[in-house]
Amino acid sequence: MAARTLLTAGITGVGMDFPERRLTNADLERMVETSDAWIVERTGIRERRLVEKGIPASRHGVEAARRALAHAGLEPKDVDLILVPTVTPDMMFPSTACVIQEQLGATNAWGYDISAACSGFVFAIQTARCQIETGANRCVLVIGTEIMSSIIDYEDRNTCVLFGDGAGAAVVQAVPAESKGILDMIGYIDGSGGRYLYMPGGGSLNPPTHATVDAKMHVVHQEGREVFKYAVKGMVGVTNEVLSRNGVTIDDVALFVPHQANIRIIDATRERLGLSPDQVVVTIDRFGNTTSASIPSALRVACDEGRLRRGDLIVLCSFGAGFTWGAALLRWTAD
Repeated sequence: MAARTLLTAGITGVGMDFPERRLTNADLERMVETSDAWIVERTGIRERRLVEKGIPASRHGVEAARRALAHAGLEPKDVDLILVPTVTPDMMFPSTACVIQEQLGATNAWGYDISAACSGFVFAIQTARCQIETGANRCVLVIGTEIMSSIIDYEDRNTCVLFGDGAGAAVVQAVPAESKGILDMIGYIDGSGGRYLYMPGGGSLNPPTHATVDAKMHVVHQEGREVFKYAVKGMVGVTNEVLSRNGVTIDDVALFVPHQANIRIIDATRERLGLSPDQVVVTIDRFGNTTSASIPSALRVACDEGRLRRGDLIVLCSFGAGFTWGAALLRWTAD
């Protein structure tokens, strides 16, 4: 039997969609004991977007997907596989991928959700790459969509200032071999970090009851100092690893697109890698931490700002609850 020819996968379109409602730092000053100066200094966030009550993750995910497909010059019927990294699905089941598939009209697609917190998009990109390069699928739609406001305690100033709602999507397709596309991805998990960033309620361990709701077990719990320490170490390490493995240096990187968790994490990572500010995409000031949506939406922002050109070498890097972390190295292949 003849060996199967491997294809090259690349990102051919990106899109994003955010709620109109803005929650500013001034708004938060009236809700909890905090200040604009404190929030900006420690997080870099000036505002974040929030949905109106009752809007699910699928709503903005569908629109981000439509825009990503339009960027790639495709229709919903062209999609073979839908991957939805999210920690705020519409419901436990059916998957948000199923909901989006129906609303989008992607009648030829199959799909599923991925749970890897803030690393979900990078992990899903690797899955999409493997699907394309083995020939199993021709067009994969990756949609990071989150309604973080649904799992945040707005009386906890340590978490409520950080998170926002929104969606970002990317189309992954086979591209010409000379375009290179997605070159490599390295991912890690370390379950011992789970105690520093988690939501204890809602699963089979702690199903919803009056007691679990009263104990605030259905909202995000975070130990920020521990997360910061592990995040910087993990993001620097995996970025250096993926560059070294592919024989390139940080000077070859046109753009570094990190998960938008905290400006101090981004700045510390940038400094330790030896990147200039011009090499880094920062959107946390306007959107906050949107978990799996942060990297694809940052790619869309970079496109809109004219910072991405065909052939540019790019690193996507994430760190999230689990702990999970990873980095993807790619050549930009979208217009």
